[in-house]
Amino acid sequence: MKLTLKIWRQGGAFKGEFVTYELPNVNPHMSFLEMLDVLNEQLVGKGESPVAFEHDCREGICGTCSLVIDGRAHGPMTGTTTCQVHMRHYKDGDTITIEPFRSHAFPVIRDLVVDRSSFDRIIQAGGYVSVSTGQAQDANAIPIEKDQAGRAFDAAACIGCGACVAACPNSSAMLFTSAKVSHLALLPQGQVERQQRVLAMVSQMDEEGFGRCSNVKACEAECPKEISVSNIARMNREYTSAVFASEKNV
Repeated sequence: MKLTLKIWRQGGAFKGEFVTYELPNVNPHMSFLEMLDVLNEQLVGKGESPVAFEHDCREGICGTCSLVIDGRAHGPMTGTTTCQVHMRHYKDGDTITIEPFRSHAFPVIRDLVVDRSSFDRIIQAGGYVSVSTGQAQDANAIPIEKDQAGRAFDAAACIGCGACVAACPNSSAMLFTSAKVSHLALLPQGQVERQQRVLAMVSQMDEEGFGRCSNVKACEAECPKEISVSNIARMNREYTSAVFASEKNV
């Protein structure tokens, strides 16, 4: 099938603009990233600059492949990363608009590649957990209630791709940060630094320039791992409790 691609180009000879490319003979069994690989082969063959985009596992695990496709983070499929979108979901003659994740906290490096190191700094602000090192404990050494373990696992499924930020009209990182806070707040291993962690991570999130949550819930709708906004409510409770505790100890 034949596709028309409108791709954001920024860096080098491009000052920040959409460039249109015609791509004939697209195999419907290709993944979206394989289609971009074919485009880049075509561009290199013409002596033109290839489109820069990020990718790694191509298995829906790492979240590196983050793109906004026709206005939706990661594309048209629910609970799916860009690399798991296949061209069979498009029709012959379609026009596809491809952009980077847009946020003040995600500056564009080149074309479709953005700097998401702000997420790394939020995680780093959370610090470590006070657990003994050495020989691994038996699996059942620390009893954890099943439902609580399940909620912790669901939060830990966050891959840090940034789709929540790209989907939010305020560019909020509340879903990402709350998933990281909830993961350890729900487990006994995370209790010692529980209050310090949420205060530090929320403070770093604000320092990075992310917007505020206004309960639009677009973050949950576009999250490829379908992280629940209930984690945001949990983080708000954790944060409020930590603020009161810190003021009491002053």
